[in-house]
Amino acid sequence: MIMQRHSVEKIGGTSMSNYTTVRDNIILKPVLADTLYQRIFVVSAYGGITNELLEHKKNGQPGVFALFANAVDDDSWKTALQTLKQRIFAINSALFADTAVLETANSFVGERLDEAERCLGDLQRLCHHGHFSLESHLSTVREMLASIGEAHSAWNMSRLLQLDGINACFVDLTAWNASRHISLDERIMEAFDDLDLSQQLPVVTGYAHSEDGLMTTFDRGYSEMSFSRIAVLTRAREAVIHKEFHLSSADPRLVGEPNAVPIGRTNYDVADQLANLGMEAIHPKAAKGLRQNDIPLRVKNTFEPEHAGTLITSDYVSSKPCVEIIAGCRGIYAIEVFSQDMAGNFAEFDTNILAAIRRFNGHVVSKDNNANTITHFLSTNLKTVKRIIRVLEEKFPEAEISQKKVTLVSAIGSDMQIPGILAKTVRALADQNISVLALHQSMRQVDMQFVVSEDDYEQAIRSLHSCLVEVHDHGRAIRLAN
Repeated sequence: MIMQRHSVEKIGGTSMSNYTTVRDNIILKPVLADTLYQRIFVVSAYGGITNELLEHKKNGQPGVFALFANAVDDDSWKTALQTLKQRIFAINSALFADTAVLETANSFVGERLDEAERCLGDLQRLCHHGHFSLESHLSTVREMLASIGEAHSAWNMSRLLQLDGINACFVDLTAWNASRHISLDERIMEAFDDLDLSQQLPVVTGYAHSEDGLMTTFDRGYSEMSFSRIAVLTRAREAVIHKEFHLSSADPRLVGEPNAVPIGRTNYDVADQLANLGMEAIHPKAAKGLRQNDIPLRVKNTFEPEHAGTLITSDYVSSKPCVEIIAGCRGIYAIEVFSQDMAGNFAEFDTNILAAIRRFNGHVVSKDNNANTITHFLSTNLKTVKRIIRVLEEKFPEAEISQKKVTLVSAIGSDMQIPGILAKTVRALADQNISVLALHQSMRQVDMQFVVSEDDYEQAIRSLHSCLVEVHDHGRAIRLAN
């Protein structure tokens, strides 16, 4: 592979659903270059397609995978697959006016959908035999189905760009018909070995098959890991994520479009805090590779191409201490364990509580403790919480264990060493009659977390944004990116 000073750019599903905007605002307007080329594009499936292939990311509504996994004797997954096939063909019809090209596009993705249906049907029949367990094959089924969405969008985009006179090429990392299993890094290196980035514009599937399985670790964040490893292995100058919104000081839907402002500059430490709250900046493990290799990450708004977006680097620290973003997480469950035996024996309690949480894959957003109480704040569902509590009740029969559904609001910045900021923030919440149930501020001074009741979530976001961000009138960005 000829290594170049290029960028690796990821395009999200919502943006992908608008080809004309992607072409005009991203492809034809390079971020830092004066050429169409010297760029690699990693693309997500069209908006909503992965939800239908797997399950809805937010509300859990079952897609093909979930229907197949939960009903061995039910063929509802076949109906869902056929419905999805028609939706995919409708997407193609809207993109390709030429009948011959449309037929080729439908044939490409249709063959994969048909083959997936045959595989699932064969597996369903096989698992009726007592010696075969469906459970042992589900991770493979999930990866196979997920790969179809990115293969569809990447093939379409490369063909559309070709029709528009751009020398784009389809790079398929899904290993759909591969004869051997190899590591993620090997697959990427093989795919890019013969490409000339000075004359070709690769459009790459966000899903990449590996012998270990990306979804085992990253689940729906797999495309971010593919994106990150491509940037690292090809020694990219910069990594860019194109979204349908800016990485802003708060959710514009909560604080109002005129009040939310792009961050402009920040660091990977802040990105990690956002990921901990479930915000889609970048997965911490994907960011780790970029950070370790000193590759800057830029987050841009697809629909505002002239704006430089937000540049995330390892070494950035705000020249003046300030709050860069107000973020939060709904649906948090506080699990409180109180025991008079905990004093002097904290480590044993803490170890066992964490073991129970890990057993059921609970995500710890925050934690606090005193001499006889440990409280973990989990971003998970009630079913998981009840399972964890049952284990803890068996382990600590004399302890008092309770749960409470709350919400968490956080002020985050690369440098928040501002005298009196905690008092100012608590006062702003009190002025809105919002009770703080718990609060956390670490010595690293990159975030403050406030636990409040569910009903106070939106008002808490607005209140903190008003007193910590809006009062400064930042203009086009808190710190303008280069």
